[in-house]
Amino acid sequence: MNNDMLKSNGREKTLQLLQQYFGHDQFRGRQGDIIQHVAEGGHAMVIMPTGMGKSLCYQIPALLNDLQSGAVVLVLSPLIALMQDQVQSLARRGIDATFINSSLDRKERESRYQRLAGGDYRLVYVTPERFRKAEFREALSKRTLSLLAIDEAHCVSQWGHDFRPDYSRIKEIREQLGNPVTIALTATATQECRDDIYKQMGIAPDQIALFHQGIDRPNLSIQVTETWGDESKLEEIEKTLKLQDYRDGSVIVYFSLIKTLERFSDALLQRGVDHVCYHGDLPRRDRRRVQDQFMSGESDVVLATNAFGMGVDKEDIRVVIHAETPGSIESYYQEIGRAGRDNLPSLCNWLYDQNDLMIQMQFIEWSNPDASFYSRLYTLLQEHSEECRAFGVEWMNDRLQRVSRHDHRLATGLAMLDRHSVIAGPHPPACFQIIADLPEFFLDDEFLAEKKQRDQQRLYAMVQFANEPGDRKEFLNRYFLGDSETA
Repeated sequence: MNNDMLKSNGREKTLQLLQQYFGHDQFRGRQGDIIQHVAEGGHAMVIMPTGMGKSLCYQIPALLNDLQSGAVVLVLSPLIALMQDQVQSLARRGIDATFINSSLDRKERESRYQRLAGGDYRLVYVTPERFRKAEFREALSKRTLSLLAIDEAHCVSQWGHDFRPDYSRIKEIREQLGNPVTIALTATATQECRDDIYKQMGIAPDQIALFHQGIDRPNLSIQVTETWGDESKLEEIEKTLKLQDYRDGSVIVYFSLIKTLERFSDALLQRGVDHVCYHGDLPRRDRRRVQDQFMSGESDVVLATNAFGMGVDKEDIRVVIHAETPGSIESYYQEIGRAGRDNLPSLCNWLYDQNDLMIQMQFIEWSNPDASFYSRLYTLLQEHSEECRAFGVEWMNDRLQRVSRHDHRLATGLAMLDRHSVIAGPHPPACFQIIADLPEFFLDDEFLAEKKQRDQQRLYAMVQFANEPGDRKEFLNRYFLGDSETA
């Protein structure tokens, strides 16, 4: 049988699986090409708009595995809620999948380790942090890994807008797994970000095919409305909520600061606008309750920080409002991508107030400590380890911050020291244990200034986007596509 016939038979098989498990007769966009490519042993980088079916590109390959082979597809996912929702959806379709994460008690985790080692599961979802656990690595070593899928792959890049320290260990993880066939998927990655993802994964650019499906969502109406202060924004929010064209679905109003969200919540309640609130300071149980209320339609309007997003797969979100300026085009595009997943007309309205830029400039300062800060942090951990353990992060914060206790450089500093294996982990008690010397670049202000400058450039791109005189969708295409070549 020649190669063309093999490919034809492969396509027929994938279409059968698509219809059998997902109820679709045809693949969307480049899905079929991507699945064929990884099934034939090729690495893939997939850029696909939110809601366009990226997950099928690794779920169908998992179904292609011969059950007798014991092969499994491993999915690295950044959020517990995201993987739980995906596994529940797969279970409803009769697909043997599971997740293993910190939401499980010890007994259940051990049970899933045993089942994984014993040959159960076609797909297993974990966070990259799971590779810190020897029990997981041991269980996975009993299986043949047919594909490693890296979801939300922009997290891999040190320049990505949603940086996670353990995502920077992807190269190490791939080496532990024997450098398997790998597919990286995201809705947002510039050329620079993609190049860094390849480097962090340990895959040469000429060894990985780029499938770039573009970023255009024709059903989204993108608006930027200039505002001046809270009152102006509140009027715009009220006006938008009353638009007849978008009243048949749900609304997300995004904020950068919790205190601003709470201030607007009080004002909207006084104006009779019912809503729920979601942010990172809420207890996990309350966050889940609010998300469930929104997903079920019990609450149509949610005021949220960017803690509310990944894993929110609701088809009828008609409006996404940014009440404060996002920090980057990447963040903005991820968030508006939650609108209109049912392909019906939906509105994305950014309420642009130039004063909001100061908030994002402060965030940039917090996420880019200088060499002096890293030196003081390392010295504090080295010379006052007992006090750090006894009194915790707040005590450390008091001794490191000269201006404000609300400065977030300490969280950034600990995450970066963990990323480079200077400390045993990013959170207490592991963050108090030094396990290596401080690398030289942490004391190199010129090196550290490079990332800060990139963050500033990304914020400046938001200003350019707000002032774009032409088609803003074309601006987004230029920003993300650059001069890339696709497979």
